[in-house]
Amino acid sequence: MNYLSRRCRSIQPYIAGEQPQDKKYVKLNTNECPYPPSPEVEKTLKEFDAGRLRRYPDPENAKLVATIAARHGVNAENVFVGNGSDEVLCMCFPAFFDENDGIAYADVTYSFYKVWAHMYGVNSVKIPLDDEFKLVPEDYVGIKGVKGIMICNPNAPTGMPLGRLDLLRIVESNPDKIVIVDEAYGEFASCSVANRVNDYPNLLVVKTLSKAYALAGARCGYALGNKSLIDGLKAVKNSMNSYTVNALTEAIAIAALSDKKYYAGVVDKINAEREETADALRELDFEVLPSSSNFIFARHKKLSGSEIYFSLKENGVLVRHFKGERISDFVRITIGTREEMKTLLAEVKKIVKNRN
Repeated sequence: MNYLSRRCRSIQPYIAGEQPQDKKYVKLNTNECPYPPSPEVEKTLKEFDAGRLRRYPDPENAKLVATIAARHGVNAENVFVGNGSDEVLCMCFPAFFDENDGIAYADVTYSFYKVWAHMYGVNSVKIPLDDEFKLVPEDYVGIKGVKGIMICNPNAPTGMPLGRLDLLRIVESNPDKIVIVDEAYGEFASCSVANRVNDYPNLLVVKTLSKAYALAGARCGYALGNKSLIDGLKAVKNSMNSYTVNALTEAIAIAALSDKKYYAGVVDKINAEREETADALRELDFEVLPSSSNFIFARHKKLSGSEIYFSLKENGVLVRHFKGERISDFVRITIGTREEMKTLLAEVKKIVKNRN
């Protein structure tokens, strides 16, 4: 007897980046921050009263919400928090879509969108990126046959951004549709529309503390949007689990968001290292897509993506390889520390030399 639902039996779950435990790797496969969180986070951890953990956390996470609202110049009613941006994005599907509604997103983008759409019975309408892997705004302007649009900006796994004006043109041309902008990598670019959510009732921006803020292990993300959209997310959350963000995560998230100077320095270092690494790979006959994120997406003129991935892994360096039809020759490389990137480039040089 199969006790699983038909939907569960048919779903193909999202596959997260591997976290191997067999040996120590130079880990450049899951877009984690190579630098530690702010010293304010460490201080908060040391001073945290463990006795607070016997009580449930504030279900409204009022202090964290107030911190996020102040950071983005919005009101508390415009903020929703959750356990990482994935949880927030997942809740968007039951909050804003009914079964058989349509959602549009790029054919090459964050692969979890497809999984959530299937899970909630929402029809996926995939819009191809152009031959240079750019999102074409005109393809989304006044789009028909869908109830909403999901745009990862900068996009993953390409790292390429869509400019603010183009993004807002999509929002303005679809007033009857919700436009969800996933800004997981927004801190590394200059394309955020988070400060425009009060101007557009159909715009929802989702952000995370897992990337630039170096809190992937704490799991905290949030959404910014019109009060009606935020109330919809709260209704879904309180129908599943009213206690999402725990007390410890809330405390360190507040500390992180309050230290702008530290994280500006982190972003500057990552962006600089990204450009140097991209230039070095191009000298080794790689095509590297222009990135505004904490990773680069690259393919070699002679070597397959799988060959690069397995060769690097065998030599202690982890990168990410996808098997999608258009991107199987690419590898996605997270930007690490200067020493980690030196190790990566040294191993890549060996691979290319042996192949030649």
